[in-house]
Amino acid sequence: MSKLMLSTVRLSFPSLFEHAEYKGDSLGKYECTFLIDKDSDQVEHIQKAIKAVGTDVLGKDWSKAKLCLQDGAEKDYDGYENCFALKATTKKRPVVMNKDKSLLTAEDDVIYAGCYVNASISIYAFQNTYGRFVQAQLNAVQFCKDGDKFGGGDTFSLDEFEDLSGGDSDDDTIPF
Repeated sequence: MSKLMLSTVRLSFPSLFEHAEYKGDSLGKYECTFLIDKDSDQVEHIQKAIKAVGTDVLGKDWSKAKLCLQDGAEKDYDGYENCFALKATTKKRPVVMNKDKSLLTAEDDVIYAGCYVNASISIYAFQNTYGRFVQAQLNAVQFCKDGDKFGGGDTFSLDEFEDLSGGDSDDDTIPF
């Protein structure tokens, strides 16, 4: 196993506070995908770790394994172009923290698809009846900075609404 720190990578498909789901069924694990610019120095470190762990555990045929690092160009999602996508999972809930290292919950609404994070992952390899794998274990995620949200969804402000606490009004009209 090889532990790596990822710095200022984009977060995609985060299931960090509740188990990930597929077609409404729990997968029994937490997961997310990190997007790393193809020209980032981090890519070389990740590839070296994958090769070292893969070779050590699976031998010379490690390159035939299913890898946690994929070319983003092969995915049809916003933000994946010119990036590598690294999927990391864990059965134990990962540590999720803010810039100041204070722990976050889902209700804090700080972590979202499209924000930038730092992350601790571990690369590991295994073989089973389904094949050979070199995967990433998700250890911890730290919010780094805001980014454009994936999947749309506008933000709103409380200033968009009027204060209705001042009186009783029977006027049910909507002012458009």
